[in-house]
Amino acid sequence: MILGGRVRFTAAGRALRHRNFRLFFFGQLISVTGTWMQTLALGWLIGTLVGWDQAVVYIGLLGAVQFMPVLVLGLFGGIIADVWPKRMTVIGTQTAAGLLALSLGGLDYLHVIAVWHVFVLAFLLGLVNAVDMPSRQSFVVEMVGRDDVANAIALNSAVFNSARIVGPAIAGILIGVLGTALCFVLNGLSYGAVVIGLLAMRDSELRPADRLAMPRSLTAIRANLGEGLRYVWHTPVVLLVIAVIGFVSTFGMNFNVVLPVMAANVLKVGANEYGILFASMGAGALIAALAVATLERPRLRVLIGGGMVLGVAELVLASTTSYPVALAAVFFCGVGAIATAASANSLVQITVPGPLRGRVMSVYTTLSVGSTPIGNGLTGGVGGLWGTPVALVLNGAVVLAAEAVAAVAVLRGYVRLGGGRGDGSAKPARAASTRVAGVFKGWGGTATLLYTYLEVNFSPPADGPAELDPQPPPAPLWRGDGTQGPWLEGQFPDAAKRYV
Repeated sequence: MILGGRVRFTAAGRALRHRNFRLFFFGQLISVTGTWMQTLALGWLIGTLVGWDQAVVYIGLLGAVQFMPVLVLGLFGGIIADVWPKRMTVIGTQTAAGLLALSLGGLDYLHVIAVWHVFVLAFLLGLVNAVDMPSRQSFVVEMVGRDDVANAIALNSAVFNSARIVGPAIAGILIGVLGTALCFVLNGLSYGAVVIGLLAMRDSELRPADRLAMPRSLTAIRANLGEGLRYVWHTPVVLLVIAVIGFVSTFGMNFNVVLPVMAANVLKVGANEYGILFASMGAGALIAALAVATLERPRLRVLIGGGMVLGVAELVLASTTSYPVALAAVFFCGVGAIATAASANSLVQITVPGPLRGRVMSVYTTLSVGSTPIGNGLTGGVGGLWGTPVALVLNGAVVLAAEAVAAVAVLRGYVRLGGGRGDGSAKPARAASTRVAGVFKGWGGTATLLYTYLEVNFSPPADGPAELDPQPPPAPLWRGDGTQGPWLEGQFPDAAKRYV
């Protein structure tokens, strides 16, 4: 048993054998701890500035302001991720984020902070994140390679959620003793750990993907965006995963909105107990992340099962006024949320070829993070009108329904996971992706609208390839080495010329 435990631990940490990833990993551990300190402190600051009766609305609006740039500009951030060297891009974005956190801390320390300051700085951070998120997420595979990327993503989730335990616990103590300003300052300084790690990396050990040539016109930008979007549409597993994570992120992951008000108004606890709530969620998420890290490859059933656990846990949290029950509920919220998010990220990264990874990951982040303005705004509005428990019931029910629809798509054979080497699904892509879209059609026509958007705005130019072949492609879209398969070569014959 002891030997077995050691083997599983070794398997869970195999991405750490790469020196560059170790630097990134430990830098992230420090930085994300600071981020969670700021997350908790920001909710508490807003509550003290506007009063707890209005806090849920303001916190919801703050999330909308912070993540609206990701929703609007995230796809363009994907082009930047495919054009610029990812390591240098992330150095720039992490430095900018650190400076914004220090500015927030300075204003708070000088007691001149106002609500509009918080909103402006949140919007600027959103602009930074629109570039940082697709660049940072698609950089992981360059540090570890395809064989270890799923493990690396799970370890990053473990870092994120280890910090969720430590960061809020520290922040709760600091807020009670010294106030919120120090949390913001420490977060700003923590970004330096990531920047130092990135600067210390060895270029010779990176595995950079072919970079996209800088687009020189609006037409070229539209063509590049369209290429990534069409890949998502024609790869069933990617389409399903991104649709699922979009619904789960929009409705199931609004804890920054509900937990501060839940703690103060429903559970009737203070800052320390509020920090323990976040820590409990982090403990559950850490366990889920480590469990996912032991898997040899990501699994669709973990993606779907995790979302169902999240939905049920949110319904339990909505129904209780007991602090111990709430601690247990948020623990399982953490388990479900990270099982879903880590599996989704890994499934996309192992499927997408290198030259398209930044743009496809920008679609992923646009729906997973950019949907936050919608989710936060809806949760804050419902919570303000009818109370936080009603908002939690709505969110949990939608998450369960979305995961049930995804389960039907998988069980009926519309989606299956490909070889995990960049070739997507081996099933007929056009037919399968159309059926997946049909399964989700009932949800406000989201997939149908996406397809219409692609056809209207990103159809090939008149002198280029004709309309996409309505017949199923005879072979996978992409070969294992990231080059185009026979069908895509026929549809996009000039695509290879755009990479340098």
